[in-house]
Formats: sequence, structure tokens, C-alpha cells
Amino acid sequence: MDSLKLSTILLSLLSLAIITQAQDPKYLIYSCSDTTTFTRNSTYQANLNLLLSSLSSNSTRNNINGFYNVSAGKDPDEVYGMFLCRGDVSNSVCRNCVNFATKDILKKCPIGKVATIWYDECELRYSNRNFFSAEYDSPVFFSNINYVTFEPERFNQLVAITLSNISTRAASAPTGDKKFAVQQANYNSQILRTLVQCTPDLSTPDCHRCLEGAISKLGNCCDRKQGGIVIFARCTIRYELYEFYNATAAAEAVPAPPPVALSPPPASGSETRRKGKVDNALFNCLVAI
Repeated sequence: MDSLKLSTILLSLLSLAIITQAQDPKYLIYSCSDTTTFTRNSTYQANLNLLLSSLSSNSTRNNINGFYNVSAGKDPDEVYGMFLCRGDVSNSVCRNCVNFATKDILKKCPIGKVATIWYDECELRYSNRNFFSAEYDSPVFFSNINYVTFEPERFNQLVAITLSNISTRAASAPTGDKKFAVQQANYNSQILRTLVQCTPDLSTPDCHRCLEGAISKLGNCCDRKQGGIVIFARCTIRYELYEFYNATAAAEAVPAPPPVALSPPPASGSETRRKGKVDNALFNCLVAI
């Protein structure tokens, strides 16, 4: 009887651990084509199913640095797909996020030939067009709904400089390695946290060009905002005044340099704003057209 009770307790604890480990990823947004669609039970759908199955199965591999791309089928029904996990997440978190995404994206976009879904931990996309090259699509923006009130122009400058610094570090990683970097900077007794990432297959110039392009878009969404995200197909930048990544895991992935000091205020310039719908309590978001 005691042995049976012990076995029951152990099974319960194991089940709880599995449930805890396999928590759903934190959903951000998805983008889906309304004009480019496929017919149900078509060749394109069959190829898409094969592609999503391949992405899911390859997410279990430990030697891909959280990134995989693949195509399925032949023209005109060929499908191209990829996933990219945030550089600081574990292999198990990456796997769970990708597996969840392959199912979630079909619920949100059941007949679209072109779709992308983003979570805090990973992104997954597919298209009938080859996006594996260094050509970058229109970005998706997120911005924190809260503004900074202390020297906002200097804050903007600090964000841009810090992101630019770590973009150089991330881009310099050899092709195939994680092109990922984080850095902290001091701002008015608070800590600014920044993150950049490219897909590992990009060359150093292409990664740097993508990240610098993303930084140049910050004025479109995030002027004086406490946080912001700009996402292209092949790279992402993000900054916040709260901890949004695993600092220990990030340091193990790419050691961070010393914090950046706040530099003198720049000359004031014009500001560009675009409206977006509220995605959750913290963020506004929009897809650039």
C-alpha cells in the first residue's frame, strides 16, 4: 500500500512538472494574407502540412541554434517556412513554442498562403514566396503604451546607441552561430534592457543592415515610449525598462559588455507617429504597410 501511494505521488509530481514545463508561449500578434489564399485539400495545403510537420520535428534538434528553414513541394505550390527562437530560451522552451505555433497559426490563418505568428519566445512564418534571401519585408511594430517623462530625447538617443552597439556584436557572429546580443544601460535610476537578433544564416553585412534598418524605424512607433519592438522577417530589435529576457541565459549565450552611460542630449528633431490598436495592457501594435 505504501509503495502504491508513493508511486501515485511520484506520478502526480511528474505530471505537474510536465504541465509546468509545457506552458503555452506568450502570444504577441499574427499576420495573415487575406488576398493570397489556397483551396482546402489542395496541393498547397498538403505541402503546407508537410512543411509545418518538418518545422515541428526539427525543433527537437539541439544543434540548430533555435533556427530552421525549409521548403516543401514544387512551383507553383511550393511553400517556404522557418522558425526562430529567442536567443536566451532553452531548447525545451523553443521546442514547445514551435510545436504550439504550428497548430496555432492554422487556427488563426486557416487558408492564407502567407502567415506569420509571433510569441515572446519564438516566431514562425511561411509563404508561397521565397523569403530566405536578405530582402526584408515591411516590419511589424509594438510599442509600450507608457511614455518616459525624464529627458525623453536623451532616452531616445540612449536606446538608439545601445541597440546600434549590440547590433554590431550580434552581426559579427559567424554565419550559423546565434546572431543575438543583449545589453543594459542606466537611465534615471532605472535599467534599460535591449535585445537584437538575426536569423543565424544571415551574413555579417546582411544582419547588420537588417538591424540598422529596424533601428531606423523606431521613430515610426516608439518615440519616447518606455519600450518597443521592431520585427522584420530576418531580424528583431527590442528594448524595455523591465526585464523581458533571461539575463543569466543571455549572458551564457553572448556575454554582455559593461552598461552604457547616458550621453549628452542631442539636438531636437521631428517625430513620426502612427496609430495602432492596443494588443494588451502594455503594448500598442501595428503592421507597416
